[in-house]
Parts: sequence; structure tokens; C-alpha cells
Amino acid sequence: MGRAARLAEYPFTPRFFAIDGHRMAYLDEGDGLPVVMVHGNPSWSYLYRNLILGLRTHHRCIVPDHLGCGFSDKPQVYSYCLASHIDNLERLLDHLDIARCVLAVHDWGGAIGMGWAGRYPERIAGVVVFNTAAFRSHRLPLRIAVCRWPLLGPLLVRGLNGFARAATVMAVNRPMRPEIARSFLAPYDSWRHRIGLLRFVQDIPMHPGHPSWPALAAVEQGLDRLRDCPLLLCWGGRDFCFNDHFYDEWRRRFPQAQAHYFPDAGHYVLEDALAEIQPLVASFLRRLEDE
Repeated sequence: MGRAARLAEYPFTPRFFAIDGHRMAYLDEGDGLPVVMVHGNPSWSYLYRNLILGLRTHHRCIVPDHLGCGFSDKPQVYSYCLASHIDNLERLLDHLDIARCVLAVHDWGGAIGMGWAGRYPERIAGVVVFNTAAFRSHRLPLRIAVCRWPLLGPLLVRGLNGFARAATVMAVNRPMRPEIARSFLAPYDSWRHRIGLLRFVQDIPMHPGHPSWPALAAVEQGLDRLRDCPLLLCWGGRDFCFNDHFYDEWRRRFPQAQAHYFPDAGHYVLEDALAEIQPLVASFLRRLEDE
């Protein structure tokens, strides 16, 4: 992928952290109470670009790209599984000496970020949740399930870039500007560079026999340790994947959450409802600092 400066609305320079011989990219912008933003699949740190720009004046924004995503290395032989992603996040945040932070999560970032948070609840000042899950479910839309099928899945995800390309249309309600769509897709420009996208889809644990089922069960159990944590829930109501079932489950598990539902926003809720969400996040962070 080209330099970050060539990407629309991404005026950041990535840093790199070595993990088992691979480079994990991350952004570290601003000063103040750290806000750790964890992305999912098939996005990358680009998803949070506007939040970073709005928050870095008063907060330290730390935004990793998971291995296989964004500016991070994309090894062809690697354990792209939930437990590995949680461990990688833990190693990065230990390296950066993050003793207390606010966590923001989206999509697969929910399981990864909350997996880390459940291990260290004392380090969590608050959580911001965007269309995601951190608990087991048997719901999987057909359009995602086909990307897991043998032969067809690799062809769609790695060969045709169908998963990431489709997200630039299906994950939003308001059409993306072409330059924004190109930037979302920029890290995934070849068969080799799309390996992480396929492995993420294959790693969705739908039954107890799946290798990542125990890891997701542990993430879910860890939510109990965060039950009293301040939580801001910002939800796009037109998400075909993380639908109202998941929104209701978050509200059930965190009844004290400050919940905001955007009926006309899609899965990439930060694209569709940014103007409404930015002040909500800023206000939430101010209250945490005042406590």
C-alpha cells in the first residue's frame, strides 16, 4: 500500500511494533487520557480517522491495525485467530504502558477489545461500543456465510476482493465518496494482502467445536467484570449483520449504558452518523475525566 499521505482524510503516520517477527502498525496521536480504538473486518484504523482528528487535541488516540490488516504485515502463515488478536493487543498496550484508558470497539474489535478489557478491568475507564458483539451467537447472514465456504470463500474474499469491496456499499446507508471507498480498500490490493480478511471470516465461531469458541466464551465471561463500567452505545439500525438482536443484548448486559440508536445508519455507523456521534463521544470522555 502507498504512503498514508495518499489516502483520503488520513493525515497520520503509522508506527510499528514487532510481534513474533511481524510488524504491527498503530497510530499514536495526541496527549491526555488514552482512547484505544479497535477495528474489525474488513476495515482498519482508517475507520476511526474522524474520531482521531476530533479527539487528539485532548486525548491520546491509540489505534492498532491487526496483523493482516491496514499497514500491518500480512503473513501468509500465521494463527489469525481471536486469541492471537487479543494477545497482540495486550502486548502492544503493555509496550505503550497503558495503565488506564477508554476503549472503543467495532465489529471484530468488540471481541478483541473486550477480550483484553475482561483480563484487565482495572485499566478500563469506560467503553464506547459501535455495532459489534463480544458474546456468542448463532446468527450469521448468508452473504457472510458464503465467504466461509470451501473454494468459493477464498475466490470471493481473496480473488475478487468481494468481502471488502461489498462492505463499501453494504455497510453504509449513505453512499461513500469514491475516494473514501478506495482508502478503505487500499490495504487489500492483492491475493496475498487479503489473507487476513479471509481468516477473520473463517474464524467466526458458530458452534462449540470451532477452535475459537472457547476464546469467545472467555470474552463473554469477562464482560461480567466490566458490568459497572461506564459504557456509551452508538448503534446503526440498518446493519444487516449486527442487527437489533445484538443491540438489545448489549443493553441487557449493560443496563446502565448511555444508548443511542441511529435508525438510518448502517454497519459503518461512523460513516453514516459521524456528526451525531462525535459530540456524544466527546461528552462521554469529558464526564469520565471529571469523575
